[in-house]
Amino acid sequence: MMMTFRMVRGGRCALRALGLALLAGGAALAQTPSAEPPAAAPPGDAVMPTVRATARAEESGKDALKVERSRIGKGEQELRDIPQSLTVVTEKLLDDRNQETLKESLKNTGGVTFLAAEGGEEDIRLRGFSLQGSGDIFIDGMRDPAFYDRDSFNWDRLEVLRGSASMLFGRGSTGGAVNQVSKQPFLKTRSDVALTGAGGDFLRTLADVNVMTGARAAVRVNAMYNRADNHGAEIDKYGVAPTLRWGIGGPNEFTVGFYRLENDNGIHYGLPWLTPGAVRGGNYLWPTAPQNYYGMASDYLDGGTTQGNAVYQRRLGDNAELRTALRVASYQRDQRASAIRFAPAALQPGGLAVTADTFGAATVLRRSNGTGVQLKTMNMDNVYVQSDYSGRHRWFGRMNAIQAGADYAHEDFENFGLDPTSPQLLKPDTTVGTPDDGAALEESARVLLRNRAFDARAFGVYVQDLLSISSTFKLLGGLRWDRFEGEYHNIAIAPNPNNVCGVTPATRVGRRDSLLSKRVGALYQPTATASFHLSYGTSFNTSGDTYQYDAGTVNVDPESSRNLELGAKFDSDSGRFAARFALFHSTKYNERNRDADTVDACNYVLSGERHVAGLDFDIAGRLSPRWEIYLSYAYMPEAEVDESSGAPGTEVVGSRPGLTPRHSGTLWTTYELGSRWRAGGGLNARSSDTPAGLAAGSLIEAPAFLTADLMLEYQHGPAALKANLTNVTDKHYAEMLYRGHYVPGQRRTLEVTASYRF
Repeated sequence: MMMTFRMVRGGRCALRALGLALLAGGAALAQTPSAEPPAAAPPGDAVMPTVRATARAEESGKDALKVERSRIGKGEQELRDIPQSLTVVTEKLLDDRNQETLKESLKNTGGVTFLAAEGGEEDIRLRGFSLQGSGDIFIDGMRDPAFYDRDSFNWDRLEVLRGSASMLFGRGSTGGAVNQVSKQPFLKTRSDVALTGAGGDFLRTLADVNVMTGARAAVRVNAMYNRADNHGAEIDKYGVAPTLRWGIGGPNEFTVGFYRLENDNGIHYGLPWLTPGAVRGGNYLWPTAPQNYYGMASDYLDGGTTQGNAVYQRRLGDNAELRTALRVASYQRDQRASAIRFAPAALQPGGLAVTADTFGAATVLRRSNGTGVQLKTMNMDNVYVQSDYSGRHRWFGRMNAIQAGADYAHEDFENFGLDPTSPQLLKPDTTVGTPDDGAALEESARVLLRNRAFDARAFGVYVQDLLSISSTFKLLGGLRWDRFEGEYHNIAIAPNPNNVCGVTPATRVGRRDSLLSKRVGALYQPTATASFHLSYGTSFNTSGDTYQYDAGTVNVDPESSRNLELGAKFDSDSGRFAARFALFHSTKYNERNRDADTVDACNYVLSGERHVAGLDFDIAGRLSPRWEIYLSYAYMPEAEVDESSGAPGTEVVGSRPGLTPRHSGTLWTTYELGSRWRAGGGLNARSSDTPAGLAAGSLIEAPAFLTADLMLEYQHGPAALKANLTNVTDKHYAEMLYRGHYVPGQRRTLEVTASYRF
C-alpha cells in the first residue's frame, strides 16, 4: 500500500520532519531508564502503586462506558467537581457502535444537531447554538480549528462540555466545547488490530500498538486506513499518530507526538428539499434511496492535518502540577463539489415544477446550477502554547483547589479562489433515476489564485478557585482575560454586487478585542456519591472567528452570551454506574445583526438576542456485571428569537431558531450472554426540526425520526468477531439540515469487524 503526502507549503515538510526527528530522538532517550528511580535499582513499593494507578486510568476508555476524571477543566478533576454538564463518549462506546468520525460520534449526545454547511464542514449545534470549527473543537484542551473530517482512530474518548466555556478556552460559542482526548502511551505492552468490512466496498483497518520501553517509558502508535467506493462518494483516508512518553508517574514527565490525517474523499453535498404535493402529500424528503449520489465523479474533498505536539508535566508533590504544552499544526482543504438542485420547470417532464406529485425517475437535477463550482480551497498554519497550573492549598483554614494558566495562539489562514481566466467547466444535468452516472470534469484545468488571508494572534490568562467551605459545600470562582488581534488581507477578491460590504481588493483591515469571561458556581456534595451544582458562565465570539472581515464586521464588538445551570451527578455505591442531569438556560444577548434603521447596509449592531432553555441527562455504566447501558437525552421546550434588527436575512422575533429540536437522544445497551457472546442494541431519535435561517413564511421541516441499531459479538480469547447492523429499518431521514438541502442519515448498513489483541 503506497501512501502519499500532499504538500501545499514548504513549511509543512519541515513540520513533519521535526515531528519524526523528535520521536526518533525521544525513542532513544526512552531506552535509557529514568533517573527516578536510579537505573540500577529495581522498582520499589514507593513507585509501583503510582505506576499501576496510571495505567488503569489510561486504559479506562477502552474497557468501560463510564469515566471518573477529566482534564477538560484544564487541570485534572473528578467529574463531580466540575459544576457544568459534561458528556463523555468513551472508546468502548465508539467501538461498540462502529463510529469513526466526529459527526457520527456526536450522535451519542442528546441536544446535538448538524448544519449541512457547504459540503462536509463540521458545523455542530449544541443546545441550539453553533460550535464553530474555528473556536469550539479541541484536541487535549488545545484549539483544533480549520475544516477537515476528523477521525476517531486516535481518540481515547470524546468530551462534550455543555454551556458557556470562555473562562476555560477563550473565544467560543454559547453551546459549549468538544474535546478530543488522544490516546497516550501507558506502562504495559499491548497491541490491538482490527479489520472492518461493509457494503459499498468499505474496508477499514486499525492498529493500536503500545510498547513499554523502560521502567517509566512507553511508545504508542495508532494507525488507520479506510477505503470505500461508498456508492459514488468514495472514502479514501489514512492516519498515523506515534507518541512517546517517558517519566510516567514521576515528578518530570515528557510526551512527544506526531499526528497525520489525510482525507481524499468524495463529497455528498445533499439533496434539495422536495415540496409536498396536493395529491401525494408527503413531507420534504425524497422518496428514494438515501445512498444515491448525484454529484460528479470528479468531485472531491481532500484535506487533513499534520501536527507536532510536546508536553512537559511537572508534578510538585502530591497536590500540584504544572503542565506546559506546545502544538505546531498545519491544515489543508481542497473541495470541488456539486450543489444539487431541481432544474427549472421548463426542463422537467411535462414542463411541470417539481413537487411530490411530479417527482419521479425522470425528474431533472442540476449540478451547481450548471455553471458554478462549490469550490473551497484553504490552508492554515498554527502555533499554540499553553501552560496550566493546578494545585490544592490550605489557606486560612480552608482547602483551595487552584487552577491558573496562560495560553497563546498564532493562526495564519489563506484562501484560494478561481482565476477569472480559468476555463469555465460546465456540469451536465442528470436525473433522479441515474445516480452515480460517472460524469466527470477535468478539475485540474481550474486555475486557483490566493485571494485572501487572515493573520490572528490571541493571548489569554485565567485563574479559578474551588473553595471548600465545609465537608459538603464548595464555591467556585473564575476569571479570564483575553486579547484577540486579527488582520484581514483582501488580496484579489473583486467587488461583488451581492456583497456591498466587501473590502476593496489589495486592502488590509483589522481590529483588536479585549474581554473578560466569568465563571461562578456552588457545589453541594452530601455524600461521596452525590454532587449538586448551580453555575453561571459567560462566553464571547469575535467577528474574526471565521477568519474574515468585511466593511461592517470589522467595526463590531464581540457577541456575548451566558449560561445558567442547575444540575447533579450521581454514582452508584459500587462505582460501576453514573448519572447526571441539568436544567439550563442559555442566552446570546447581543447577537450581531445588520442595522435595519440606517441607510448604510454595512452598519452592524449588537441588537439580536435569543435563548434556549431545557434539561438534559446522561446515564452510563454497568447496571449489573453483565449489563451495560449508555443513555443521553435532551429536551429543549423553550427556544425563541427574542430580539432582532429586522434587517433582511435576520430571523423573525418570536420564531423558534432552526436546528433546535425539542427532543433528541440516543440509547445503547449490551448484555453478556455467556463467557463468549455479547449482544447489543440502540435507538437514535430526534423530533421534527427546521434548518437555521429560513426565510419568513418558509414551511420546510425535517420530520421526526427513530432508528435502531443492533450488534452481536463473539470473543474467543484474544480474538473477536463483531457484526453491526445500523439503521435496521433502512429509515430515510434528514441528518444534517441547510436552507436549500439536507444530507440523509446513514442507510441500513451491515459491518463485520474482526479484531485481535496481543
